[in-house]
Amino acid sequence: MDLSLMAAPLASFALVVGLLTLTPGLDTALILRTAALGRRRQAWGVVLGIQTGTMIWGTASAAGLSVLLTASRAAYETLRWAGVCYLLWMGVQMFRNRHQEALPESEEGDNPGGWWAGWRRGTLTNLLNPKVGVFYVAVLPPFIPAGVAHLPAGVLLTSVHVIEGTLWSAVLIGFAHTLRNWLRRPAARRMLDRVTGIAVLGFGVKLALTD
Repeated sequence: MDLSLMAAPLASFALVVGLLTLTPGLDTALILRTAALGRRRQAWGVVLGIQTGTMIWGTASAAGLSVLLTASRAAYETLRWAGVCYLLWMGVQMFRNRHQEALPESEEGDNPGGWWAGWRRGTLTNLLNPKVGVFYVAVLPPFIPAGVAHLPAGVLLTSVHVIEGTLWSAVLIGFAHTLRNWLRRPAARRMLDRVTGIAVLGFGVKLALTD
């Protein structure tokens, strides 16, 4: 692959996905909520899980696999309703668990809901959102110049999205960590879980109502 042909598309794509990354959404809510409760390892698990899902969607789009989502109504609807069920379940769990105390960071390594749980949640949240696949199907092709192999170019472009998303997530985790003393209060933790739970439920309902 001639990298000189990808210089301009990379810069343009970085601007587009950079603006998308800065837009608050479900990913932002999950990262802030997890990090603010003092679970930094789990928060980084969520971040890496989200970026794993992004890389899978981008690679699948470059390989032509996720075109099935736009070509097959049944495939899209199956994935969409799986995502709806998962988001609603996750939102309800946040309401049910809002009374639980956050573990100190030094104890987090022994927490069964640590890094692996965060990675699993981030990956599933991303992969069960068919809009991410449709986004890549629609946005990726215009940034791949003629004569350039789609798969390596798509992976390269997706890597830019992953890098920007990881850097912005680091900022979010650092910001959330500054709120940790305030969040030691039970009332503050309950409010955070309610707000995040409402946001997650809202995304689930929005996905259910979106055609």
